[in-house]
Amino acid sequence: MGDHNHNYGHSNGHDHGHGSHSHSPPPEPTSDSQSLYKYINHDLVWTMNESERDMGKAIIKPYDERFDTNKILESDADEQLIMYIPFTGLVKIYSILIRTPSDDYAPQTIKIFKNRDDIDFSVAGDLAANQTIIHPSGVSDIVEYPLKRSVFTNVKNITLFVEDNHGGDTTKLTYIGLRGEWKELSKDPVITIYEAAANPRDHKSLVPNENIVTE
Repeated sequence: MGDHNHNYGHSNGHDHGHGSHSHSPPPEPTSDSQSLYKYINHDLVWTMNESERDMGKAIIKPYDERFDTNKILESDADEQLIMYIPFTGLVKIYSILIRTPSDDYAPQTIKIFKNRDDIDFSVAGDLAANQTIIHPSGVSDIVEYPLKRSVFTNVKNITLFVEDNHGGDTTKLTYIGLRGEWKELSKDPVITIYEAAANPRDHKSLVPNENIVTE
Protein backbone atom coordinates (compact mmCIF):
# COMPACT_ATOMS: atom_id res chain seq x y z
CA MET A 1 0.00 0.00 0.00
CA GLY A 2 1.32 3.42 -0.86
CA ASP A 3 2.50 5.66 1.93
CA HIS A 4 -0.03 8.41 1.63
CA ASN A 5 -2.83 9.94 3.60
CA HIS A 6 -6.13 11.30 2.45
CA ASN A 7 -6.66 14.83 3.74
CA TYR A 8 -10.28 15.62 4.46
CA GLY A 9 -11.18 19.18 5.34
CA HIS A 10 -14.84 18.41 5.93
CA SER A 11 -16.01 19.35 9.42
CA ASN A 12 -18.62 21.43 11.07
CA GLY A 13 -18.14 25.07 10.27
CA HIS A 14 -17.35 24.40 6.62
CA ASP A 15 -19.38 27.20 5.08
CA HIS A 16 -21.19 26.66 1.81
CA GLY A 17 -22.76 29.99 1.04
CA HIS A 18 -25.51 30.45 -1.51
CA GLY A 19 -24.57 32.66 -4.40
CA SER A 20 -21.03 33.46 -3.30
CA HIS A 21 -19.46 30.06 -2.71
CA SER A 22 -16.71 30.63 -0.13
CA HIS A 23 -14.08 28.17 1.00
CA SER A 24 -11.55 28.35 3.78
CA PRO A 25 -7.92 28.36 2.66
CA PRO A 26 -6.44 24.87 2.29
CA PRO A 27 -4.90 23.50 5.49
CA GLU A 28 -1.16 23.67 5.95
CA PRO A 29 0.55 20.33 5.32
CA THR A 30 1.89 18.38 8.27
CA SER A 31 4.63 15.76 8.62
CA ASP A 32 5.48 12.84 10.88
CA SER A 33 8.13 15.00 12.55
CA GLN A 34 5.21 16.85 14.15
CA SER A 35 3.83 13.70 15.75
CA LEU A 36 2.57 14.19 19.30
CA TYR A 37 2.84 10.48 20.11
CA LYS A 38 5.69 10.83 22.62
CA TYR A 39 3.93 13.73 24.33
CA ILE A 40 0.78 11.77 25.12
CA ASN A 41 0.45 10.55 28.71
CA HIS A 42 -0.36 7.00 27.61
CA ASP A 43 -0.84 5.67 31.14
CA LEU A 44 -3.77 8.04 31.66
CA VAL A 45 -5.56 7.40 28.35
CA TRP A 46 -8.95 5.76 28.91
CA THR A 47 -11.85 4.67 26.73
CA MET A 48 -15.52 4.20 27.60
CA ASN A 49 -17.52 1.34 26.06
CA GLU A 50 -14.52 -0.53 24.65
CA SER A 51 -15.13 -4.26 24.26
CA GLU A 52 -11.57 -5.17 25.27
CA ARG A 53 -9.70 -3.34 28.02
CA ASP A 54 -7.01 -0.86 26.96
CA MET A 55 -7.58 -1.24 23.23
CA GLY A 56 -8.11 2.52 23.07
CA LYS A 57 -4.58 2.99 24.38
CA ALA A 58 -3.28 0.34 22.00
CA ILE A 59 -4.39 2.02 18.77
CA ILE A 60 -2.59 5.27 19.62
CA LYS A 61 0.57 4.06 17.96
CA PRO A 62 3.74 5.45 16.39
CA TYR A 63 3.25 6.40 12.77
CA ASP A 64 5.39 3.53 11.50
CA GLU A 65 2.91 1.08 13.08
CA ARG A 66 -0.13 2.69 11.49
CA PHE A 67 -0.91 -0.26 9.21
CA ASP A 68 -0.72 -2.84 12.00
CA THR A 69 -4.22 -4.24 12.52
CA ASN A 70 -3.40 -6.75 15.26
CA LYS A 71 -5.00 -4.38 17.77
CA ILE A 72 -8.49 -3.09 17.07
CA LEU A 73 -10.57 -0.80 19.23
CA GLU A 74 -14.16 -2.01 19.08
CA SER A 75 -17.12 -0.63 20.98
CA ASP A 76 -19.10 -2.89 23.26
CA ALA A 77 -22.78 -2.24 24.05
CA ASP A 78 -23.50 -0.08 21.00
CA GLU A 79 -21.68 1.97 18.37
CA GLN A 80 -20.60 4.84 20.63
CA LEU A 81 -17.14 5.40 22.11
CA ILE A 82 -15.48 8.03 24.28
CA MET A 83 -11.69 8.33 24.41
CA TYR A 84 -9.77 10.66 26.74
CA ILE A 85 -6.22 11.59 25.64
CA PRO A 86 -4.07 13.72 28.03
CA PHE A 87 -0.69 15.24 27.22
CA THR A 88 2.48 15.69 29.25
CA GLY A 89 2.58 19.41 28.46
CA LEU A 90 0.63 22.01 26.52
CA VAL A 91 0.13 21.29 22.84
CA LYS A 92 -1.23 22.96 19.75
CA ILE A 93 -2.92 20.30 17.65
CA TYR A 94 -2.71 20.61 13.87
CA SER A 95 -4.51 17.44 12.84
CA ILE A 96 -5.86 14.06 13.83
CA LEU A 97 -5.14 10.92 11.77
CA ILE A 98 -7.60 8.04 11.79
CA ARG A 99 -7.64 4.59 10.23
CA THR A 100 -10.74 2.41 10.31
CA PRO A 101 -12.26 -0.53 8.46
CA SER A 102 -13.93 0.42 5.20
CA ASP A 103 -17.28 -1.17 6.10
CA ASP A 104 -20.30 -0.20 8.21
CA TYR A 105 -18.23 -0.50 11.40
CA ALA A 106 -16.31 2.68 10.55
CA PRO A 107 -17.16 5.68 12.73
CA GLN A 108 -19.06 8.50 11.10
CA THR A 109 -19.57 11.45 13.48
CA ILE A 110 -16.61 12.18 15.77
CA LYS A 111 -16.87 15.11 18.17
CA ILE A 112 -13.71 16.56 19.70
CA PHE A 113 -13.58 18.42 23.01
CA LYS A 114 -10.52 20.10 24.50
CA ASN A 115 -9.49 20.53 28.14
CA ARG A 116 -12.50 18.75 29.64
CA ASP A 117 -12.24 16.19 32.44
CA ASP A 118 -15.96 15.56 32.80
CA ILE A 119 -17.03 14.02 29.50
CA ASP A 120 -19.26 10.96 29.65
CA PHE A 121 -22.05 9.85 27.35
CA SER A 122 -24.68 12.06 28.98
CA VAL A 123 -22.45 15.15 28.77
CA ALA A 124 -21.09 14.46 25.28
CA GLY A 125 -24.54 14.22 23.73
CA ASP A 126 -25.55 17.71 24.84
CA LEU A 127 -22.26 19.64 24.87
CA ALA A 128 -21.18 21.66 21.84
CA ALA A 129 -17.96 20.20 20.49
CA ASN A 130 -14.88 22.28 19.70
CA GLN A 131 -14.89 20.55 16.32
CA THR A 132 -16.83 17.75 14.66
CA ILE A 133 -15.48 15.61 11.85
CA ILE A 134 -17.42 13.34 9.52
CA HIS A 135 -15.51 10.19 8.59
CA PRO A 136 -16.56 8.51 5.34
CA SER A 137 -17.24 4.83 4.78
CA GLY A 138 -15.43 2.83 2.14
CA VAL A 139 -11.97 4.16 3.09
CA SER A 140 -9.30 1.88 4.53
CA ASP A 141 -6.37 4.29 4.18
CA ILE A 142 -5.38 6.72 6.90
CA VAL A 143 -7.40 9.92 6.78
CA GLU A 144 -5.91 13.14 8.18
CA TYR A 145 -8.35 15.77 9.42
CA PRO A 146 -6.98 19.29 9.95
CA LEU A 147 -8.13 20.85 13.22
CA LYS A 148 -8.74 24.54 13.81
CA ARG A 149 -5.37 25.70 15.10
CA SER A 150 -6.79 28.84 16.66
CA VAL A 151 -9.05 26.62 18.78
CA PHE A 152 -6.76 23.70 19.57
CA THR A 153 -4.02 25.68 21.27
CA ASN A 154 -2.87 25.39 24.90
CA VAL A 155 -4.41 21.94 24.96
CA LYS A 156 -3.87 19.75 28.04
CA ASN A 157 -6.18 16.97 26.92
CA ILE A 158 -8.75 16.10 24.28
CA THR A 159 -11.77 13.83 24.39
CA LEU A 160 -13.08 12.06 21.29
CA PHE A 161 -16.77 11.12 21.16
CA VAL A 162 -17.76 8.69 18.42
CA GLU A 163 -21.46 9.50 18.20
CA ASP A 164 -22.45 7.09 15.42
CA ASN A 165 -21.15 4.93 12.60
CA HIS A 166 -22.28 3.81 9.16
CA GLY A 167 -24.78 1.23 10.34
CA GLY A 168 -22.77 -1.46 12.12
CA ASP A 169 -23.75 -2.82 15.52
CA THR A 170 -20.36 -1.73 16.87
CA THR A 171 -17.64 0.73 15.85
CA LYS A 172 -14.04 -0.20 15.03
CA LEU A 173 -10.83 1.85 14.74
CA THR A 174 -7.30 0.62 14.14
CA TYR A 175 -5.18 3.77 14.40
CA ILE A 176 -5.29 7.25 15.91
CA GLY A 177 -2.46 9.76 15.57
CA LEU A 178 -2.07 13.43 16.42
CA ARG A 179 0.21 16.09 14.98
CA GLY A 180 1.12 19.52 16.28
CA GLU A 181 3.47 21.36 18.62
CA TRP A 182 4.37 20.65 22.24
CA LYS A 183 5.77 22.80 24.99
CA GLU A 184 6.73 21.78 28.48
CA LEU A 185 4.46 22.83 31.31
CA SER A 186 6.16 25.56 33.32
CA LYS A 187 7.13 24.62 36.83
CA ASP A 188 5.64 26.33 39.84
CA PRO A 189 7.01 29.86 40.15
CA VAL A 190 9.59 30.53 42.83
CA ILE A 191 8.01 32.82 45.38
CA THR A 192 10.39 35.04 47.35
CA ILE A 193 9.06 36.51 50.56
CA TYR A 194 10.67 39.75 51.57
CA GLU A 195 10.65 40.85 55.18
CA ALA A 196 8.59 43.99 55.54
CA ALA A 197 10.43 45.27 58.62
CA ALA A 198 13.46 43.87 60.38
CA ASN A 199 12.95 42.67 63.91
CA PRO A 200 16.02 43.55 66.03
CA ARG A 201 15.59 40.32 67.98
CA ASP A 202 16.16 38.34 64.78
CA HIS A 203 19.45 39.94 63.79
CA LYS A 204 22.91 40.23 65.16
CA SER A 205 24.39 43.66 65.60
CA LEU A 206 26.08 44.98 62.47
CA VAL A 207 28.45 47.12 64.54
CA PRO A 208 31.40 45.24 66.10
CA ASN A 209 31.34 44.93 69.86
CA GLU A 210 27.90 46.51 70.08
CA ASN A 211 25.02 44.63 71.53
CA ILE A 212 21.39 45.15 70.67
CA VAL A 213 19.66 46.54 73.69
CA THR A 214 16.12 45.44 74.28
CA GLU A 215 13.81 46.46 77.00
